[in-house]
Amino acid sequence: MNALRLRRAAVAAAAATVLPFALAACSDSGADTKAEAGSEASASTGSANTPSTGTDMAADGPFGPACASVPKDGAGSFDGMAKDPVATAASNNPALSTLVAAVKQAGLVDTLNNAKHITVFAPTNDAFAKIPKADLDKVLADKETLTKILTYHVVGQKLTPKQLENGSFTTLETGKVTTKGSGEDYTVNATSKVVCGNVPTANATVYIVDTVLMPK
Repeated sequence: MNALRLRRAAVAAAAATVLPFALAACSDSGADTKAEAGSEASASTGSANTPSTGTDMAADGPFGPACASVPKDGAGSFDGMAKDPVATAASNNPALSTLVAAVKQAGLVDTLNNAKHITVFAPTNDAFAKIPKADLDKVLADKETLTKILTYHVVGQKLTPKQLENGSFTTLETGKVTTKGSGEDYTVNATSKVVCGNVPTANATVYIVDTVLMPK
């Protein structure tokens, strides 16, 4: 009887010793899993260039008067464009056909489609129509000048509307663009108005503008 009691006491003592370590191990594993999940969530929702805030693009959505003309479904819709890289997405929007032709002429399709986390200020066909035809034809025939103009419309980070309120950003052309505004009213370089902004594509945010931006 005494031997049985001693054996039970020994088992109880061993359990008392082992159990805290087992719980600690489970707790540590849970903490590690949560930390890893948190890290993965941060990686998926933000980047070095784009802090995750309450005013991120996914929360706000596209805005502006020209957004009403975007198809409700299909590849050219907002949902469709969000699935494609930016040059491909733009090719599905009839209002950007001149821009797409210029991008192809400059050989920048792959460059734009393979870029990560960029913003594109995309001039409409009407924006290009403001340029005298002779001047536009001359630019389209000069690949170096065309490339300079087009890359001036690209910023190497995703920009939220909040960042456009009073911003200055370096473009891929290495020049600067300045932005001002609030709500749904924004201008770029004080002359080009955003007519449909905050449009997501697979690798970029697009702000469709009504005037072609010219680097200095």
